[in-house]
Amino acid sequence: MFDTDLDAEQLRTTIRNFLRAAPRPAGLRNYGPTPTADDVGPGRVWHKYLAAHGYACLHWPAAYGGSDASVLAQAIFAEECAYANVPRQLAMTGIDLVGPVLIEYGTDDQKSRYLEPLRTGDDIWTQLFSEPGAGSDLAAVRTRAEQTPVGWRVEGQKVWSSGAISARYGLLLARTGAEGHRGLSMFIVPMASDGVKIQPIVQIDGESKFNEVFLDGVELAADALIGEVGQGWNIAMLTLGRERLTLGTQAVGMFQRLERMAQAARRRDRLDPVLARSMTRLWTRMWLLRFTWQRALAGGDLSSPAFSVLKLMTSETDRDLGDLATDVLGTDACTDPAGKHDGAELVHAMLVGCAQTILGGTSEIQRNILGERVLGLPKEPR
Repeated sequence: MFDTDLDAEQLRTTIRNFLRAAPRPAGLRNYGPTPTADDVGPGRVWHKYLAAHGYACLHWPAAYGGSDASVLAQAIFAEECAYANVPRQLAMTGIDLVGPVLIEYGTDDQKSRYLEPLRTGDDIWTQLFSEPGAGSDLAAVRTRAEQTPVGWRVEGQKVWSSGAISARYGLLLARTGAEGHRGLSMFIVPMASDGVKIQPIVQIDGESKFNEVFLDGVELAADALIGEVGQGWNIAMLTLGRERLTLGTQAVGMFQRLERMAQAARRRDRLDPVLARSMTRLWTRMWLLRFTWQRALAGGDLSSPAFSVLKLMTSETDRDLGDLATDVLGTDACTDPAGKHDGAELVHAMLVGCAQTILGGTSEIQRNILGERVLGLPKEPR
């Protein structure tokens, strides 16, 4: 079981040994924070094994099946999973975002009903936040929940909802009042409800992790509301720090991809001084990213502006690493990322790299946050 009394190096060694010895179900791959529909089966078996050995929901309080693990301990586990090339849980949304929200704001009935199936990997959740006209600016959400004599009626549309096609429940941010932050509330939506339509989005790399979700007169019970009416913005903000916690683990994958790029460049006789300098610059940025992450973790404050710096650095380094693949591959960059050729992984990195500066908050939004909230610069005209 997860031992919170070990020091950092002892904990790292224990986790590494556990992951090396753990049986891996057929078809398991490191799919990242969100499984595709094909990943759900092996991902659920893997998650149940982690949960049975005390490695699921590390940040949850012990009273709800967690380990009360420190921010540093959680980060070590995430980094070791990245080294072992395995997912650290079935899906991020339920464990990292929904769980803390229910623990902080949920009723006793909501906690007893939803937390344990989350912990054991039985239920997948999706986050119903972004909309076609409200991506990074959640205050512009227009999906509306109107109160009825028996509960709520929801009308609207969401987009970029990770894992929605496999989800049993959705965490919905909807408007219940006037425009602005105070007019938002948070709800639980059973995804099998009448009026919920899910349309998968096929990405440029051929995977399908995101979805459009249409909510056409969806009836919710009164107890679908989380917290109080008008608390939606505060609840949504609770989820953001969790999304930032494991950003530094992406450096592990980037180091591995950079090494494979160097090997591919040698095989193709493309590793000239110009390409070598570009690779060296990226290698340096990855180490700076990792050190920034370690400093942020040492502070233990997930609301620290260091995490906005980290998000910006991680996204743009990942994008530039993907761009570098074109210099390594040459015309092979035009081939199918799902193919069996030796450059398929690098083609995939090239195609998805630019998305890193959009998902989880655009680079433009991160620069506004740093400029306005950290440096005290005048607000951007809106």
